[in-house]
Amino acid sequence: MYAVVRTGGKQYKVAVNDLIRVETLPGEQGDAVALQDVLLVDGEEGVKVGSAVAGSRVDGIIVRQMRDKKILVFKKQRRKNYRRRQGHRQNLTELKITGIHIEGSAA
Repeated sequence: MYAVVRTGGKQYKVAVNDLIRVETLPGEQGDAVALQDVLLVDGEEGVKVGSAVAGSRVDGIIVRQMRDKKILVFKKQRRKNYRRRQGHRQNLTELKITGIHIEGSAA
């Protein structure tokens, strides 16, 4: 069984016991998180999409709050002596998926 959830403007395909890195969610290590924006669920009953997954949720536990690798942003205009270098590290939350609940049933 797997589900497709949306969080942080991105979509993730998840199954039970998966570890995923998503954009920062509030909470501390060990806190429970429920992802309510479920787009698709594939289970024993088949694939459910749209209004069929309206009450579904994906539960997880925060493993850690972390930061991603640094990326460099470099801007340049040729022949103008214009150069700018900037770094960026995205804040992330690592989640362990503990369950997928389909509007009344659990897996």
